[in-house]
Amino acid sequence: MLLIHCPYCEEERPELEFRHAGEAHIARPQNISEITDKEFERYFFIRSNPKGLMFERWRHIHGCGRFFNAARDTVSDRFLKTYETGEPKPDLSGEGR
Repeated sequence: MLLIHCPYCEEERPELEFRHAGEAHIARPQNISEITDKEFERYFFIRSNPKGLMFERWRHIHGCGRFFNAARDTVSDRFLKTYETGEPKPDLSGEGR
């Protein structure tokens, strides 16, 4: 079982307390009523699915209930860092994966 660190509760808890909420750091269109169908599709449905480092949103549903971001290696399923929503992507270039 994975242990995930909640940056708000400041403790590691079992993965069963959390829910994946998709890709993090996706910019919402400024005026969504004026975007094209292709832009709408890209914003709502198209996500990257890299092999390796991925920035994701998670929610601590059986704890504080808050959303947070996580940097996770999709190959090893290892969480490299969790951080509060609204913080910029961390620089993980020096992290060993």
